Amino acid sequence: SPHSGPMHRPTPPEFRLNCTPATEFSLAGFSEDPATQVILFLLFLLTYLVTILGNLGMITLIRASALLHSPMYYFLGNLAFVNLCTSTIITPRMLAGVLLGKKGITYAGCMAQMFTFCLFLVTECFLLAAMAYDRYVAICHPLLYPLVMSPERCSQLVTGSYLLGLTNAVGQAIGMSSLFFCSSSTISLFFCDISLLISLSTSDTTLSLIILRTSSSLLGVPSLLVVLVSYVAIISTILSISSAEGKRKAFSTCTSHLTALSTFYGPLIFMYLIPSCRSSRQPDKVASVFCTVVTPMLNPFIYSLRNQEVKAGLWRLMGRKRSAEK
Repeated sequence: SPHSGPMHRPTPPEFRLNCTPATEFSLAGFSEDPATQVILFLLFLLTYLVTILGNLGMITLIRASALLHSPMYYFLGNLAFVNLCTSTIITPRMLAGVLLGKKGITYAGCMAQMFTFCLFLVTECFLLAAMAYDRYVAICHPLLYPLVMSPERCSQLVTGSYLLGLTNAVGQAIGMSSLFFCSSSTISLFFCDISLLISLSTSDTTLSLIILRTSSSLLGVPSLLVVLVSYVAIISTILSISSAEGKRKAFSTCTSHLTALSTFYGPLIFMYLIPSCRSSRQPDKVASVFCTVVTPMLNPFIYSLRNQEVKAGLWRLMGRKRSAEK
């Protein structure tokens, strides 16, 4: 279990004499300079507050505005919820570390953070894939759109995204439960990243690595393939449109989603797929900050700044409140 304490974990015989089981981990965090820490604290605090307001605002607007009761915004509301959760499991702990210099995190706390991060990371992968499929049906098969993207289908896609995220988290927790850590273990990031935890273990990591690679192959690759195949079909359809205005309108419905995809997958590629980043932890920190702190803040703005339906829904809601006040 990811929440079990270190005293409940089996200690390999070869480590019982010369290695004390870890009751907590040390997070490397950021700069030790006091002035830099104050600046980082204020910057991350502002980012987190904007993330909360932006995502809660998006969820509230989608629920309150009849204009936004469509499949795309149903997915977007769930994406906002996932972004809110991702930021909340990482940023408050990071803020405490920057402000108080508190680098220690308990074993149970670290496992809980790893579990929830793995859950919401995969959930977001499949929500983005569902949104790509939604755009594919809307552009390539517009006449079938109401039938294909029915409320039942949308609910199944969202529920499936959460269940696959939970499956990934449970699998990673099973792999982590067999690992042993020494008390001096230091994680060279500001949160409990699963790949770093596996590398810190002093026991056999074969099972954990198999589960990690299997989940990446069975969950990460298919979700990305859905996105790629959907956009190949979308681009092909847009190119076949004769009028320039028709092409522009069709492509404009995808720009927000494409931007969200790039801000989500870009940092992940730097964190996990580029070998050169593994030797130096600094690039990992920048990509990790972007993935866990910046992207959840950006998504509400990506989907609202150039989206006329979101703006119209907001103005209509504000107009309704003014009328009620009068």
